[in-house]
Amino acid sequence: MKLKSAPTRGRTLDHAAFVYDALEPVLLLGKQAEYDRHLLALLKLTGSDRVLDLGCGTGVLTRMIGDRLDAAAGGESVGIDAAAKMIAVARKKRASDHCRFEVMAAENLAFEDAVFDAVVSSLFFHHVQMDLKEKALAEAFRVLKPGGRLVIADMHLPTTWMGALVSHVSRWFFMQPQIGENIRGVLPEVIAGAGFLRPDIVATYFGYIALFTTRKPEA
Repeated sequence: MKLKSAPTRGRTLDHAAFVYDALEPVLLLGKQAEYDRHLLALLKLTGSDRVLDLGCGTGVLTRMIGDRLDAAAGGESVGIDAAAKMIAVARKKRASDHCRFEVMAAENLAFEDAVFDAVVSSLFFHHVQMDLKEKALAEAFRVLKPGGRLVIADMHLPTTWMGALVSHVSRWFFMQPQIGENIRGVLPEVIAGAGFLRPDIVATYFGYIALFTTRKPEA
């Protein structure tokens, strides 16, 4: 049965699904492996963790997470994306007994409360407008267990002139006001507003991508 994209007002990348694996390393200027390893380290995985990847694209990071988990101990990596073509590629190339993919919008997660140990998101939030950022983070908070970890890598306040140039050109070239929201620095307040502890910025890449870490407070 052909997959259907999930209803969302956010921007999806169905059109790029079949070239995304080739484009992403170029967009990350050859630092994709270093970048992904950094995200994995920040997740502080244990074998029995259940981890949710928001806006997983073709599932590269999701599968890397899954490969560090133990399915026999309950470990599982779940990638969700509203773009059905992205999920189709992810399932074909990267699904396993400890890694699965579902068509789903981040602002409307079909999971029960408090079922994940960690939520991660890489370069997703600059594709969705403010109200969907808020809803997606509220949903992430809901599905995380108390004390659960949240790791986000996304566009933020530029820290270099090159980062500022790339950010502002991208915002206007792609006619994407959602990027404008991110580079005004909204993410920390939105993350905290969803109920998380105030996030820390632990690293920056390329002068405009920040890595945020935080937790859901203990019950």
